[in-house]
Amino acid sequence: MTPTIALKIDVDTFRGTREGVPRLAQVLSQVDARATFLFSVGPDHTGRAIKRVFRPGFMGKVKRTSVVEHYGIKTLLYGVLLPGPHIGRRCRAFMQEVARNGFEVGVHTYDHIKWQDGVASANEPWTRRELTLAFEEFTQIFAHRPVVHGAAGWQVNSYVPGLEQELGFRYASDTRGVCPFIPVVAGTAVTVPQLPTTLPTLDELIGRPDLDGGDPVDHLLALTAEDVERDHVFTLHAELEGGAYLESFARLLRTWRARGVHLTDLATYAGTLDLENLPRCKIVAGSVPGRSGILAMQGQ
Repeated sequence: MTPTIALKIDVDTFRGTREGVPRLAQVLSQVDARATFLFSVGPDHTGRAIKRVFRPGFMGKVKRTSVVEHYGIKTLLYGVLLPGPHIGRRCRAFMQEVARNGFEVGVHTYDHIKWQDGVASANEPWTRRELTLAFEEFTQIFAHRPVVHGAAGWQVNSYVPGLEQELGFRYASDTRGVCPFIPVVAGTAVTVPQLPTTLPTLDELIGRPDLDGGDPVDHLLALTAEDVERDHVFTLHAELEGGAYLESFARLLRTWRARGVHLTDLATYAGTLDLENLPRCKIVAGSVPGRSGILAMQGQ
């Protein structure tokens, strides 16, 4: 049986959209790999993430992954000392080019920082407004409705699955977990299946003391070699794998391809699933090694 790895690309920033996305599209095309690009379509307010310095583990990640190098000083000032550029309006051509090249495109968020830092404790009107803003902006850019949503920072609340169903999303990748599942909220199954991220991201592996300085690509290759029949969803970021980690990502793709791994997008992966027989699971709060904060996780 040929294993499948669905590639999900989170595009968080103005810089990532303009610089990282075209590089990633080129690398993917070179190895004939499909992927899903999930776009942030509203203002880039990356600088407002400064309040996360009080979150346990955040400063450790900053030191390990060289945030300034990957995001750039200008990006880190957006929304604080510099006005945040509106990604959907100023990067429309970059987004449309990705779709014209045959890649799946979907919604990541409207305002990445606002969603990531606010949705977990938000009420239904706030959540509806933010998700609808992203939905409508995406529709204006691509002239069709989105069918996939991947929540910024793996952050959701109890209203998100139902709103995804109401807005017509066909599948979502909002969570971390072990396999595709049907989310259950307050005892009711939601029809939008979750395709959780199942592998650690590169930035979660870089500089981790428990890995003894090992190469993160080698670690990922070892993880995916342990059970060759298991499918995965791998999340990468336009700002990282589309920047300083581009060659590392290219090596990862080439090795997976040489092993016979089917590298595809979320749409193709979702189309292979038997939805009636997927496990029904709650979405719970949890954590993963190498990433600060609490994330939306696949529960029981």
